[in-house]
Amino acid sequence: MLGGIILLTSFICLAGFFIVDPNKAMVLLLFGEYKGTVKANGFFWVNPFMTKKKISLRVRNFENKPLKVNDKIGNPVMIGTIVVWQVENTFKTTFDVEDYENFVHLQTDAAVRKMAGLYSYDNFDDDHSEITLRSGVEEVNHSLEKEISERLLQAGIKVIEARISNLAYASEIASAMLQRQQATAIVAARQKIVEGAVGMVEMALADLKMKDIIEFDEEKKAAMVSNLMVVLCSDRSANPVLNVGTLNQ
Repeated sequence: MLGGIILLTSFICLAGFFIVDPNKAMVLLLFGEYKGTVKANGFFWVNPFMTKKKISLRVRNFENKPLKVNDKIGNPVMIGTIVVWQVENTFKTTFDVEDYENFVHLQTDAAVRKMAGLYSYDNFDDDHSEITLRSGVEEVNHSLEKEISERLLQAGIKVIEARISNLAYASEIASAMLQRQQATAIVAARQKIVEGAVGMVEMALADLKMKDIIEFDEEKKAAMVSNLMVVLCSDRSANPVLNVGTLNQ
């Protein structure tokens, strides 16, 4: 009888032993009451009637697939993110949220949607915007990290880093936006060409006048300016026409 009691007591006591591995923690409950968390590594014994729940303290990261959101002016854009996070408060992580890993993913999506609404994709449609999703990388990432950190604080999770890994227009407007960017680049290039051509024409006329090579009346000067501008601003090579008569022919 005594031996049976001793054997039963030994089995019960064995349930109180547990091991905590590096970067792991053990949350302890006694009949539903939180008693603490063991974060030190090693071999331990506690009241065998305590409920033990292991939780990881390792740094974890995930890459969120590109999410379709609207930017500040309503353009649909695709934003992918990378979040590096770690459990900091084991009590909040265990008891304040149902599934803390799923909580991280859902709150990250919500933070991305809110952050995207604060900035334009670029400044083509928003000339007064100094910071955009494309140009303000550091500022945008900082804003994203701050927003995610505030949302995950209630779950006892610390955000180590959050940044945008993918940024593009949504497929339904990507082609149109690409054409717009190309048109803008062409206009800018043409503007530079015209500015340069005007300067070259002015220089040519001034040089001809200074060296007294030829005298132009206003009509001939206008014709020469027109011809030079056509040659200099054309996107094709000029085909020369030889005048074998006099200048007036």
